[in-house]
Amino acid sequence: MKKILIAEDSSTEREIMKKALEAEGFTVVAVADGDAALEEVKKSEYDVIILDVIMPGKNGYQVCREIKRDELLKDTPVIIVTSKGQESDKFWGKRQGADEYIVKPFNVDLLISTVKRFL
Repeated sequence: MKKILIAEDSSTEREIMKKALEAEGFTVVAVADGDAALEEVKKSEYDVIILDVIMPGKNGYQVCREIKRDELLKDTPVIIVTSKGQESDKFWGKRQGADEYIVKPFNVDLLISTVKRFL
């Protein structure tokens, strides 16, 4: 079973993503901030990581950069899902190593299809 990590500070959005992905048969771990996301990826192996940008502790760009610099984690797909939708935001997300960048409000079907594309 494929395992997905979600780091999202909005409990509502975190729960929407978690339920939608679980309904597709994925195992999902959801955390509320960037620091917790980094702790999780060091404890367990994930097939896809979904990050918000604006979170307490380390932001999504910082978490993505640390994941992509880690020799053991660098090939794990990272999807950024955020309200920061300017072209400059997308540029920085990709620059930090994000494999995909989805702007909120997001379409659940788009999120699911994007996750499946990386699996």
